[in-house]
Amino acid sequence: MRIKAIIVDDVESARERIRLLLNDPEIEIVAECENGREAIEAIRRTKVDLVFLDVQMPQISGFDVIDAVGIDKLPTVVFVTAYDEFALRAFDANAIDYLLKPFDEERFSRALVRAKREIGSRQIPSGIEDRLRNLLEEVRTKPHYLKRIPVKSSRGTTFVSTDEIEWICSSGNDLEIHVGRATYLIRQKLSYLETRLDPEVFMRVHRSTIVNLNCIKSLHPLFNNDHLIILKDGRELNLSRTYYEKLMIRITT
Repeated sequence: MRIKAIIVDDVESARERIRLLLNDPEIEIVAECENGREAIEAIRRTKVDLVFLDVQMPQISGFDVIDAVGIDKLPTVVFVTAYDEFALRAFDANAIDYLLKPFDEERFSRALVRAKREIGSRQIPSGIEDRLRNLLEEVRTKPHYLKRIPVKSSRGTTFVSTDEIEWICSSGNDLEIHVGRATYLIRQKLSYLETRLDPEVFMRVHRSTIVNLNCIKSLHPLFNNDHLIILKDGRELNLSRTYYEKLMIRITT
């Protein structure tokens, strides 16, 4: 049996990892998509059996892809995500598998075996259509912001509560998450993480910085209409004049 597969992820290195792990004579990769729009077109255009689908993508998410294609026309899906929020709770039911980034070869192999089993039976597991419909309805009706961020290390995974985060900044290809005197590193884009944080609590104040508004103590003016943000613990962050007026509105209303 030849299985036609599509890989969907907005991060090139993530697509490459899945491609390398799909070194299987039974699998033919017929398309790689870097956004939701490409994924919708590829699934509609190609008679595909299996999709590795990133949940979190800018503009058109993995859920939007499912919604556009239609659950009744959906091929077997293995969801891929960097976060263990509501999506993972919904999918951890031995019906449709998911991969939590960064996943290892053993975990990928288990997901692939389950996908092959489903494709071989040509049956949608009992109840999965209803679960997907309920999930899509939940996604459409209310926003879901991150409550915890998993931080991977050689010692395991640390779950950082977003309530405890004071500020976040870019550091090369990584992001630094600052909680008290602790600093955690994750591989993610600042612009994407900004969309996953509650805008009532977090705001970008510089092209490379997001701050928890509840941690701001005062502002000190600099030259050229720039300012320094003074946090409650005394640390200082740069506030670009581009964000000054918006910040003033947010912290005074």
